[in-house]
Amino acid sequence: MSLFVLRRRADYPYSAEEAVFLAQLESLHLQWFSAEEEGRTEEATEHKIRKSREEGKVARSQDVSAAVVLIFASVALALLAPFILRASTEMTTYFIRNSTELDITRDNLIVPVFFYYFIRLTLPIAIVCFIAAVLGSLMQVGFLFTTKPIEPDLKKIAPDLVKFIKKSFLSMEALFNLAKSTGKVAIVGLMAALNIISYIDRILNLVNGTFFDGFQLIAWIAFRILIQTSVIFLVLSLFDYFFQRRQHLESIKMTKQEVKEERKTYEGDPFVKGRLKQRMRELMQRTMIQNVPTADVVITNPTHFAVAMQYKRDSMQAPVVVAKGEDALAQRIRAVASENGIPLIENKPLARALYAEVEVGEAIPEKFYQAVVTVLKEVYRLDRSKAAVWT
Repeated sequence: MSLFVLRRRADYPYSAEEAVFLAQLESLHLQWFSAEEEGRTEEATEHKIRKSREEGKVARSQDVSAAVVLIFASVALALLAPFILRASTEMTTYFIRNSTELDITRDNLIVPVFFYYFIRLTLPIAIVCFIAAVLGSLMQVGFLFTTKPIEPDLKKIAPDLVKFIKKSFLSMEALFNLAKSTGKVAIVGLMAALNIISYIDRILNLVNGTFFDGFQLIAWIAFRILIQTSVIFLVLSLFDYFFQRRQHLESIKMTKQEVKEERKTYEGDPFVKGRLKQRMRELMQRTMIQNVPTADVVITNPTHFAVAMQYKRDSMQAPVVVAKGEDALAQRIRAVASENGIPLIENKPLARALYAEVEVGEAIPEKFYQAVVTVLKEVYRLDRSKAAVWT
């Protein structure tokens, strides 16, 4: 479906340039604005998510880190305010006192002194901001170190212009970022206005106060604005984080073909796996059929299940299931047993229970001893020596 249709008027024919332009407009499609593009409709697999993380593609909100940095910096400024004020006063006094004595063309003391005071004033706040930025990132993505995002990429130098325009101006992310930026400006303005209004009387009375009175009041108002806006930004940044997480999950969605290829690579070709399973079943059935002649009895359902058991007093503590089967395999087990003279005993509950709970090669559980003893007594009633074993 096109974005719009322009009808041609009979009295206003299109020129060649207009026809080309309209054809380009007609080529715009509404799917540009859909959440899923290029056929990527499948949720990302664990491997795709892990690979994206290794490449530095994670759900991360810059607003969370910025809000955390702003809060830590505001608190640090409040705690370090006396130190910063003393250092600033000392620096100002030093340069004013020596302004008439130092010669900037000959004295080499100015630059070292400047950097000395500059480091004293900025380093504590810079350290706090650095720690806050690291903490903000760890809160969102945990510990992650990768150089993938800074590696040279020609696609970043010459991006797809259509996708760039779409993402920058015609996407939900662009509208969200626009609303977010506008909201930030409005919040800062609102907090500033509310604080100024609440202190308007004291501000008007500053004409009768000293310089330090005005400085303290303005600093306190600025600090209140910083703290209030940073707390609000931190709360709002949570919504941005969930939005960025949703966008990230959308960006790493996969096509059905990609999911199939990944499964082939990491889990094996489903066709090959199916053939291997079938082959294993055939081998197990063949092995079970070969074990049937060694059984002492075959317990049947009589048509749906067959369980062949063997017992050797010298090496076994309890009878062992050597073969079992259902439907066609059960019929084959019965046929082999009949060919080899193995007794077939019908016991529907016992056959079903043994088939469901005992695997081939396992001894029967103790709860089946009494029922199996009854069956074997039936089998060995003509052989007193064998029957005595189970008495």
